[in-house]
Amino acid sequence: MKAPRRSDTDAQLEEEIPIHKSRLPLWRTSAAIGSANTSYAMLRACGAAAPASVPALVRARLARPASASAVASSSALEELAADRKGLARVVLKKGKTQIFRDGSPMVYSGAVDRIIGRPPPKTGDVVLVADGSEKPIGWGVYNSVSMFCVRLMQLEEEAKRDPASALNMERLLEERLCSAVDLRRSLGFPSTNTNAYRLINSEGDRLSGLIVDIFADVAVIASSAAWVEKYRQQIQSLVSKVSDVKHIKWRSSTDILKEEGLDMSEQKEPAPSSYSGTVKVMENGIVYLVSMEGQKTGFYADQRESRHFISTLSKDQRVLDLCCYSGGFALSAAKGGATNVTGIDSSGSALDLANENILLNKLDAERISFLKEDATAFMKGAISRNELWDLVILDPPKLAPRKKQNPLSRSQTVCTLEVLNQQLFYVLQSASGMYRSLNALAMQVVKPGGLLMTCSCSGAMTQSGLFLKTIQHVKLKIHRRFAMNIHGPFSFFSYWHAY
Repeated sequence: MKAPRRSDTDAQLEEEIPIHKSRLPLWRTSAAIGSANTSYAMLRACGAAAPASVPALVRARLARPASASAVASSSALEELAADRKGLARVVLKKGKTQIFRDGSPMVYSGAVDRIIGRPPPKTGDVVLVADGSEKPIGWGVYNSVSMFCVRLMQLEEEAKRDPASALNMERLLEERLCSAVDLRRSLGFPSTNTNAYRLINSEGDRLSGLIVDIFADVAVIASSAAWVEKYRQQIQSLVSKVSDVKHIKWRSSTDILKEEGLDMSEQKEPAPSSYSGTVKVMENGIVYLVSMEGQKTGFYADQRESRHFISTLSKDQRVLDLCCYSGGFALSAAKGGATNVTGIDSSGSALDLANENILLNKLDAERISFLKEDATAFMKGAISRNELWDLVILDPPKLAPRKKQNPLSRSQTVCTLEVLNQQLFYVLQSASGMYRSLNALAMQVVKPGGLLMTCSCSGAMTQSGLFLKTIQHVKLKIHRRFAMNIHGPFSFFSYWHAY
């Protein structure tokens, strides 16, 4: 990862979203932006009262006396660390500190200069994160194997305001979950036309590696970090107390966790996640069947606002939904008045759900259809036939591999920073090539005057800023002109206008 020089994207975000200029960390505001445009994140951070609709548990947490957080010191973490023997310190390289002060929670290996501590910290240990002078800027959870050396949990200034949560994962988890519930209730979720939504949005809710999606009365918890598995019992207990949640499904991302140093086949199952089958949900008035065994949590709840936006663009348009999964964008386009919608996916089970969703929503099968085909092969065929669409959606699964396949022997338990840097370089280069190939094809099936919506769910691409740069590079290489109209928070998606 390159030094945290302020990019054009960062500057544009600061112009478009003034909340980022406050002292609120970016990771807190992103939860609000990802759910809906709201200033409530600022009200919450400033201690505003919760609305009456917020559950009593949350109101009680928000109403706690301010005196406990009013204790200020020159370095709250230094004082707390003095009572914690063996607490290691991860020291950042010169010039790498500000990006984390600004809110980026993922401390990549390339940002780390040295680790102070004897014995060295183990995966799952709480550690201090310090600047070049070894002064703490925050604390987080360490991983000796992952290319994410530390997942930051709290900054120094927050520790001053709330010392009870500093260096205390159990207390912090409770506070963060309550805050997430509070925010979603203030945004009106669940509602009469939407009972599928993301309750915990990983970095967006400052719990990196943890996703919690609510589908009617089922909470699906997705774990992609070693620390999440360590605190599994407490997380399940807290989520079970959320109103309307009657069932919990725990889904461990086995491949990712293996790269976090956990072999899930060797882990003792603490409690069965028995809920299976499908659950019927509603989002923006559209009914979906969600499979508990489907991709990720079973449904891409984080794309709710994007699906709604697509519906507003689709009237009288010919729409192509690539990597459509269970048909989220395609169904939204059809509901929005598209004249013809085609969804493409290589998964037969996903398309079974998509076709059932057509029936559930009583849509005209003549206007919307789904085809089982590889997206690349389909686009190449469409280009050879000179077939074009008014609106193209490209939302592929994660393309960035977590790290190179065999950089270390399996017997090694600690990666050197040099090897981790090599892994990160490989991730970015490999993903960039795949995004280039897909988007080069997608741009060639958009009509002049049409729109391309292109997405990335690869964290290494979006957090490095490489996703947007890759798309900009592609448009220079093909014989078509595109102008970017709008991009989502932190470049997870972009809309490009062909001309």
